Amino acid sequence: QVQLVESGGGLVQAGGSLRLSCAASGRTFSTYAMGWFRQAPGKDREFVAAISWRLDKTNYEDSVKGRFIISRDNAKSTVYLQMNSLKPEDTAVYYCAADRVRWRDLGSRAEDDYAYWGQGTQVTVSS
Repeated sequence: QVQLVESGGGLVQAGGSLRLSCAASGRTFSTYAMGWFRQAPGKDREFVAAISWRLDKTNYEDSVKGRFIISRDNAKSTVYLQMNSLKPEDTAVYYCAADRVRWRDLGSRAEDDYAYWGQGTQVTVSS
């Protein structure tokens, strides 16, 4: 069984930064792509960013490109989401997720491709 635990959420003013962390346990972390998703109140969960298992490919939702950076430390079994220039519309619960299959060359944007999810961490950006 895979467990994912997010941390690092909180309240920040617009223009500020936060770094989310997601610690994984239970399987060979380094062989799976990882993703971040978010769900704002009253909206569906949406893709934010993903990173391949080899660390060499990343994938971002258009509204966060140039502001968010996804990274991973396979030695620590942890994936990160550095969020800069935050906007009120970034307010949401952020979830990390682990891919359903190994060796995916590019992290998927599709929720169905992820088998394991964290409990979520709240990010609130005030204007």
